[in-house]
Amino acid sequence: MNKVRKIALELFPYLDENIKCLCNGEHDICLQCIVCHAKKYEPVKIEIPQQPKDIAKYIDHTALKPDTRIQDIKRLCEQADKYHFASVCVNPIYVSYAKEFLQKSDNIAVCSVIGFPLSANRTETKLKELELSLQDGAEEIDMVINLGMLMSGKYQIVEQEIAEISKVCRDNNVILKVILENCLLNEDKKIIANLLAKKAGADFVKTSTGFSSGGAEVMDVKLMRKIVGNYIGVKAAAGIRTFEKAKAMIQAGANRIGASASLNIIKRD
Repeated sequence: MNKVRKIALELFPYLDENIKCLCNGEHDICLQCIVCHAKKYEPVKIEIPQQPKDIAKYIDHTALKPDTRIQDIKRLCEQADKYHFASVCVNPIYVSYAKEFLQKSDNIAVCSVIGFPLSANRTETKLKELELSLQDGAEEIDMVINLGMLMSGKYQIVEQEIAEISKVCRDNNVILKVILENCLLNEDKKIIANLLAKKAGADFVKTSTGFSSGGAEVMDVKLMRKIVGNYIGVKAAAGIRTFEKAKAMIQAGANRIGASASLNIIKRD
């Protein structure tokens, strides 16, 4: 029995191990996840970029530093519009500004972060933060998994929190990405975090906040893709500053890249 399947059976002992998953996740058994219940889901399509300009559509152009200013957000949005990045990713206070700056742009989403970067607040706080970000116009949400509860083995609490946030996002047609902060997790915890996020309704799993001890690693992206299968997104973020590294993440299975060095990645000034 493979390790991911073994952990899945221990984590969710009520699942019928004779029912196979349809999404090619290495857990093998059906997790009864959102993919099973949402016919709108299609397999993730990944085209390996051959030129730096080809990678722009994968990038969440990011400005999350604590000293970010309104003029920085304006410049971020202008760059996203010029180079056709997938989204801009900003702290909640700047969602309404980003929406205003991008009002004449097409197909560039505004992404907000929830429980960022520590995720050490209550679920109720995260839900209120989510509500306000949605009111301001957020179309994608990157939330940090409840690391303290995950490390404490309180997996039901972790799953329930993601499920509550996921339901609000689905009800509002908003994409949810769950940040696992892999640099703080051993392999078993990485597997558990991916399984919990998938089962609870995440649209993406994401490697890192960029505010901890490490960032995206190719081996982590490969593991994440193996676990979540073909229908859930994988976002590699933090420490990605070159086209070559971004391309390696996509080759490993990422279909979104989080970066503040986006212009360097696409080799533009």
